[in-house]
Amino acid sequence: MSPDIYTGRYAPSPTGPLHFGSLVAAVASYLDARIHQGRWLVRMEDLDKPREMPGAADDILRTLEAYGFEWDGKVMYQSQRHEAYEATLAQLIANGQVYSCNCSRREVADIAHAGIEGPVYPGLCRDGLSRERDTVAWRFKTDVAHLLFRDRIQGQFDHRMQRDIGDFVLKRADGQFAYQLAVVVDDAEQNISHVVRGADLLNSTSRQILLQYSLQLPSPVYAHIPVATNLAGEKLSKQTGAEALSNDNKAQMLSRAFVFLGLNPPSELCHSSVDILWQWANEHWQLEKVPSQTQLISD
Repeated sequence: MSPDIYTGRYAPSPTGPLHFGSLVAAVASYLDARIHQGRWLVRMEDLDKPREMPGAADDILRTLEAYGFEWDGKVMYQSQRHEAYEATLAQLIANGQVYSCNCSRREVADIAHAGIEGPVYPGLCRDGLSRERDTVAWRFKTDVAHLLFRDRIQGQFDHRMQRDIGDFVLKRADGQFAYQLAVVVDDAEQNISHVVRGADLLNSTSRQILLQYSLQLPSPVYAHIPVATNLAGEKLSKQTGAEALSNDNKAQMLSRAFVFLGLNPPSELCHSSVDILWQWANEHWQLEKVPSQTQLISD
């Protein structure tokens, strides 16, 4: 596919039904793709089987259809992509860009310092495993001192990789591939040119760009929208009691999502059909209107 074609994607995890926060992310990525006459793909990030809710993936697709989303091509399932992830990990191993680590989580917590997203591993196993243990994880060497990138909404970022991130896991000791590796491999496979997603993934961007550079893959253009939170400042999720989307109030929920993203739909649109709502949104969408906060209360 031509790299000049805008290709976006929406990648939910099937840990439960879609809620308002999920809808906001889907709306933003969908509208940005459509106003650029681009493609919009759906990817099911179903790597973490213990957290997956049975039937949730199919329920998510049915809800997207009911709310008027139309995706291009077949849905990709990460659970079917293990061979691709294994091949990429083997390439990084051959290039000497990763190393095996058998430190337990407790040991990492004891020796790590605080970074921008939790404990930063100090590279104890870089020169060889620290002790005898059957299972090992694979960590990527973050030898780059600084990584700079510009987000279309949040602006310029400079992550000091060794201090802020550290050597991060690509494959866990239990054999599960990490999100950072899977998303980079899948974005490349699907020719993703633009990523519009929640700001809870903003700090993951530098790790993904570093992996893309190491694998000689192109980096998408990134835009991170505010995360929808409850009144306590908690991200809307199944764990925080977020209400599942209903098919009984689709117009009202879509209108709320438009307002959250900086649009100002006429009040009468709340009583319109889904098709009319999407027509209005396509005519008025501007990414520049999206608030630049990393989180916003949803009500």
